[in-house]
Amino acid sequence: MNRIYLDYNASTPIAPKVLEAMMPYLTSKFGNPSSSHSFGVECRAAIEQARERVAKLLGCDASEIVFTSGATESNNMVIKGIAKAAGKGKHFITSQIEHPAVLEPCRHLERYGYNVTYLPVDGRGLVDPEELRRSIIGDTVLISIMHANNEVGTIQDITALAKIATSQGVLFHTDAAQSVGKVPCRVNDLGVDFLTVAGHKFYAPKGVGALYIGQGRKLPPMLHGAGHEHGMRPGTENLASVVGLGAACELAMPLLDSEGPRQKKLGQMLFDGFKKAGLKVHLNGHPEKKLPNTWNISFEGHDAAAVMEALGKEIAVSPGAACHGDTVNASHVLVAMGVTDKLSRGAIRFSLGRETTEADIDVVVQTLKEKLRR
Repeated sequence: MNRIYLDYNASTPIAPKVLEAMMPYLTSKFGNPSSSHSFGVECRAAIEQARERVAKLLGCDASEIVFTSGATESNNMVIKGIAKAAGKGKHFITSQIEHPAVLEPCRHLERYGYNVTYLPVDGRGLVDPEELRRSIIGDTVLISIMHANNEVGTIQDITALAKIATSQGVLFHTDAAQSVGKVPCRVNDLGVDFLTVAGHKFYAPKGVGALYIGQGRKLPPMLHGAGHEHGMRPGTENLASVVGLGAACELAMPLLDSEGPRQKKLGQMLFDGFKKAGLKVHLNGHPEKKLPNTWNISFEGHDAAAVMEALGKEIAVSPGAACHGDTVNASHVLVAMGVTDKLSRGAIRFSLGRETTEADIDVVVQTLKEKLRR
């Protein structure tokens, strides 16, 4: 059996056109972008072109884009940066289903006397806007709510949440690592002050990302050195990867309208196929307000380890629970959503990509039909 990859939320391959754009900057075009000679000038031009391409995908000005090493760095820059710059304000708000790249910086701040409110979510993974409104106090300086959840795919109504923050004079950040390149993420439509981008989630290399910092918003640098990236991120730029991120953004734009519906159709085919095969399955997350490629499915009567074993090493998915030997620990996302222990222990995340085919779906359905029913 050919290998089947259904773990695109974990990482994507570098798209051929992205690799093609990168290659000159791994070989002949090697100058330092800060140098004034021709070798440096051509590399600086490539970085600025990439910045324009990221900005175009997000619908913002290129001056509002700072390149980083990825989502973790971008999230830390915002959360710790606001803590450093806020002065007396020491209250932060986030949700219980955030990625550790947001939760851990918040927990770090708590150890230094900051207060963090972790908003609950409903059974489909949505934050209640009124709950957010009630949580804002005079001391609140930042709200960080992810755009789309990496495990269940639920998409928050960021526009509504950010509007509440703005009305109270509170800054709003969204971790859009899973949604950029998959669904529209126009910063003006969302109304956010800060937005996180991760390259390897949409066919750019690992180790590169970006942070949108809205016009007039200020963050102190996390590192100190030369004045790279508007003084926000010192250090010689990861040239080839930055070029790759720009190319991935350019590649994603015309595909947003076609790939989303196609992957949603394949995901529905997967879920319906399991049901037709006689497997008792449950969809975790919102059935409609979700990433089209993300299908978190619980297999009643089976834990994640058993499903993973049935799929074998040649079919790549992610368990919705952490499996350590004979112990299966439910995902913090599913726990926050109130998914029963029985179902959360049998959760698997199937995340589809541009290369996913109907034949792949048929093989996965047939494999689990044969092995789980047995």
